[in-house]
Amino acid sequence: MKVLLLNQCFWPDVMATAQQLTDLARGLTERGHQVTVITGRRGYDDPELKFQARERRHGIEIIRVRAIAAGKSSRWRRALNFASFLAAAALRLVLIGQQDVVVALTSPPLVSWLASLFTRLKGGRLVFWVMDLNPDEAIAAGWLKPESSTARILSRLLQSSMRHAARIVVLDRFMQQRVLQKGIAPEKIAVISPWAQAIHFDQQGREAFRREHGLMEKFVVMYAGNHSPCHPLDTVLAAGLQLAGKKDIAFCFVGGGSEMRKVKEFAQSHELPNILCLPYQPQEELAAVLSAADMHLVVMGDKFSGIVHPCKVYNVLAIGAPLLYIGPGASPIGDIVRRISNSATAMQAKHGEADLVTRIIGDAAIAFALKRENHLHSQTRAANLVETFSKATLLPMFIHEIETLDARSQPVTEEAAKLQSA
Repeated sequence: MKVLLLNQCFWPDVMATAQQLTDLARGLTERGHQVTVITGRRGYDDPELKFQARERRHGIEIIRVRAIAAGKSSRWRRALNFASFLAAAALRLVLIGQQDVVVALTSPPLVSWLASLFTRLKGGRLVFWVMDLNPDEAIAAGWLKPESSTARILSRLLQSSMRHAARIVVLDRFMQQRVLQKGIAPEKIAVISPWAQAIHFDQQGREAFRREHGLMEKFVVMYAGNHSPCHPLDTVLAAGLQLAGKKDIAFCFVGGGSEMRKVKEFAQSHELPNILCLPYQPQEELAAVLSAADMHLVVMGDKFSGIVHPCKVYNVLAIGAPLLYIGPGASPIGDIVRRISNSATAMQAKHGEADLVTRIIGDAAIAFALKRENHLHSQTRAANLVETFSKATLLPMFIHEIETLDARSQPVTEEAAKLQSA
């Protein structure tokens, strides 16, 4: 089977969608399928990074197109970046022959519509992998007014993509409900969560990272990944300010995104030595970086349940570190916290509850110090969830959805939905 994958980022980019798509590409080639990827030539978060225009890796044909890198400091700059990638990808698609299946993600937002146009003109089946929903995200963030002409046009294009898709893969039951509300037939939708990367707790890497960044004697609270307005960090920063006098507690923000500048400015303006900001780290060091934390933060904005999905939580589960979730209870992460049902492993707070977050972190730091004094291992694993959200469990489900497009049956979808339900 000839399979075309379409997304703005792919290996060696470290963005979550790049990692997930790379896993899918490798899984498909290992099954004997002919896989081609059309993606961007520049790093998604760091446009200074440039990758080879064309290469073949693990049997995957990778075609990287040029696009304008105007930065992300304003909406018009983002729009220019997206539009230039779509134009370059469209020109490349003219040269691509018919594919049996096209898998389109959501970066940039209209790439699924471009894929639907390609399959209409050249044939093949479209699988729409919904990593986030736009214009829903832009409307929830206040970037677009629901009644604006731009929002209406984007909504029509999204629905056009969904109607034409042979299969729509969503990440959780809340996203499934939003797609159903758009008038999409339920039998067209599969619920398959993102999966954890193939990582595990790395004691040696943990010590090396903590030693390099002066964290050896600290209780480290980490937020790792995309710093986006969809994941507001105001409550975390307020807690960091309250804990500024606790020299044994450090906050480590690792990654990129438009909100990273806000974190840096907050730390600088309040002269907070307990906040450390680092860029995205190399993919091969992911286990070491995540293992360095004593508590991980997972954050979702109140308006974004069913629109975005914080993939970082699955790597946190794989590492086995305690997590503190800040966001709405009616969300996929809220479901996971309830399934863990262990107050020492998974905790939850609402946005604005800075005092509660401060208390949770302070109590966890004290408990960690007692464990360290008694030489007790602090790693905790929700073993059943680690298996549920592993690549070994979920990637074959996704591949099955692709391989059975012409002989559609429901058991896999039902199984996936059960795995995601609380």
